[in-house]
Amino acid sequence: MIGWGNAAHKLLPLIFLASALCCAQQSSPHDTGALAMPNHAMPQMSKESPSDDTDASMHAMHSMEGHQMEMGPHMKMTGLRSPQPGDAERAQKVVDQARGVMEKYKDYHVALNDNFSIFHPEIPQKMYHFTNYGYAFEAAFHFNPQHPTSLLYEKNGDGYRLVGVMYTAPKRFTEDDLNQRIPLSIAQWHEHVNFCQAPQSRRQEMLGPNPKFGLRGSITTKADCDAAGGEFHPIIFNWMVHVYPFERDNPFKRDM
Repeated sequence: MIGWGNAAHKLLPLIFLASALCCAQQSSPHDTGALAMPNHAMPQMSKESPSDDTDASMHAMHSMEGHQMEMGPHMKMTGLRSPQPGDAERAQKVVDQARGVMEKYKDYHVALNDNFSIFHPEIPQKMYHFTNYGYAFEAAFHFNPQHPTSLLYEKNGDGYRLVGVMYTAPKRFTEDDLNQRIPLSIAQWHEHVNFCQAPQSRRQEMLGPNPKFGLRGSITTKADCDAAGGEFHPIIFNWMVHVYPFERDNPFKRDM
């Protein structure tokens, strides 16, 4: 764990984003306009101290590393719909704009200069989320494919290699709302559910083998979480979707 001095510095954007998205989710769905819609949606669950959010966020990042994420009781995917006229064209427009983003931010220094922040760069990860908290706030009201909430980088020597982007949407959104952003016949959004946060004294267990707590834990219900002394959260992030614009087979590769 990092010291509180360093943690406080890193938590400022986290706290801002959590507050911003919380306010956005309380707005009327009509506020989002015709394209009614988290990292990224950070956890909406600060009841005690900021360190609670940091522990959950760091654990979740480990659970979401790589192109493929495990499907199970802790992940909810949108249903894959039947193709409708215009779906392919709408999806391709998103891919085209995401490719433009990838070209712009191929050099990660450019991303840092454009207010993207690396989530815990001091901790080794398979995939690093460079998050723009202004874009995250914008995504709560409006979908702009040129403004992804996060850029997805893999470590490459002393630098980073850009492999994809991540878009987010408020967790209050229905699948019809998400379909307005990216057709669900092509892309599948996901959210992380049934999260049992471990008691303070057992936080490290979430990253160990055969955990009870966390997004890889065996606990999936509030009753079991309460019995274990944990804190249950039905949903800890907003909707999100990863896009890999230069994947040959499917840029909207299913995150499972």
